[in-house]
Amino acid sequence: MGDTRRLAGLFGRFLVVMIAAFLTACAGLPQRPELQPEVALRDTSDTAIARELAPQLAAHPGESVFYPLAAGTDAFAMRIALARVAQRSLDIQYYIYETDDTGLTLLAAIMAAADRGVRVRLLLDDIHLAGQDKMLQVIDAHPNIEVRVFNPFASRNVRLLEYVTAFSRINRRMHNKSMTADNQLTIVGGRNVGDEYYGAAQTDFSDLDLLAAGPVVPEVSAVFDDYWNNEAAYPISTLDKPLTGKEAAEQQEKLRNAVDDRAIAVSATPYGKSVLESGVVHALHQGTLPSFWGRATVIADKAAKIQLPPDDDSTHAIPQLGKILDSAKHDLTLISPYFVPPDDAMDWLTGMQKRGVQVRILTNSYGATDVTAVHAGYAPRREALLRAGVILYELKPSAYAELAKERKSHRSGPGGSSRASLHAKTYMVDRHQLFIGSLNLDPRSARLNTEMGIVVDSAPLCEMFGKVIDAALLDVAYQVVLETDPATGKEQMVWVTQEDGVLRTYRSEPDMNAWDHIKQGVLRMLPVESQL
Repeated sequence: MGDTRRLAGLFGRFLVVMIAAFLTACAGLPQRPELQPEVALRDTSDTAIARELAPQLAAHPGESVFYPLAAGTDAFAMRIALARVAQRSLDIQYYIYETDDTGLTLLAAIMAAADRGVRVRLLLDDIHLAGQDKMLQVIDAHPNIEVRVFNPFASRNVRLLEYVTAFSRINRRMHNKSMTADNQLTIVGGRNVGDEYYGAAQTDFSDLDLLAAGPVVPEVSAVFDDYWNNEAAYPISTLDKPLTGKEAAEQQEKLRNAVDDRAIAVSATPYGKSVLESGVVHALHQGTLPSFWGRATVIADKAAKIQLPPDDDSTHAIPQLGKILDSAKHDLTLISPYFVPPDDAMDWLTGMQKRGVQVRILTNSYGATDVTAVHAGYAPRREALLRAGVILYELKPSAYAELAKERKSHRSGPGGSSRASLHAKTYMVDRHQLFIGSLNLDPRSARLNTEMGIVVDSAPLCEMFGKVIDAALLDVAYQVVLETDPATGKEQMVWVTQEDGVLRTYRSEPDMNAWDHIKQGVLRMLPVESQL
């Protein structure tokens, strides 16, 4: 009898907690205060960055200069450098900002910039911020830092139920990535902030960023301003009780000490030393870092996209990108980790082949993808693409090990990265136009999330990029091809790659066992393609 009462009491308390959680999830967002529009600082020509860049930019009127950042260590070192050289402003916009080694090390540099008087605007999407409110409140309490959260969850503690009560709203996310110093130098690309993006984890998201200066930078800043001032960007101080006075000062000092200690500890690790030894920042200052000039423009969704129906493309970036890709005359290279072309995109791709444009696609293999549902959406389209003449590659999870073998060297830089996963979103048209940014070729990027990137018209940049891709593809990826089975006379897909300098053919999909096939079959039956 006593056990029954105890169970009844526990169930009652559980029920009260669940009801409270449900009511919290049903609660709406607080009223966003009326905020004066804020924009990027316009005249920063007196900054050290501007003075250093001025002679080069004057020699190339109307053009921007670009420095590709392919290695994760270089990309991280350059972000630290931007925070350290900024004198007037830092505008930082990310989908994911992890509180791991790289995230906290970068935060230490950002807070140090704010201590010097730099105005910092930090805009983060809310989907991955669970549990970070306290830290963000502390950062926001700094007089030179403001933190805004894009499309926040109404409940700061119980998020799961909001997927039921407000799914149509919270399903729309800000996927943009940029970091801009003094409105003079910017980094745009596919990388978020976290160890996996900078070669500091066991899984390395292979990606590509551009460091850019010139007329394209104010365009990046204008995109940032659009999102910063949008009604979906909430000051973190409106979502919870803000820190003030003595408590704010104490918490800031505590956080500053913690991130500084973490940065020092990271610098002493093999990974930290590889960042210091990357040489990319020194090469930039010395003028020896490979640079590419060209006219460029930013392609971006309007922030208002998330407030409009998904099928309303008036604010969408994909039509702008589509026009550029459709202009291809002879070849089109598409690199997208999440590649799920809907029927109209399939018709477009096969149509490109019919009019003489050779389409080449690199995406993740099953073993390399970090979202198996995406592979389930992509895999059934392979055969039709191959029959149309599309050249199809899938990155191997062992890509880094294969490159190390080919170059007869050890993998340098990352913290012992052992698994590769493609994360770059890069599209090349006729070897003279190159898009680098956050936009995947999938329904989610096209209709639901917001995206941005830079299109550069530069044959030398494309030539360099093309040579790197051409030289490495068969070592780092499987080429999926159709082969006639001698026994049955039927065509079947096979996966061809180079291992230890020798071509090898796999006649069943690599890195998939029987259970994987079953799971993929189940996923293909689910009506989730529009969410991929």
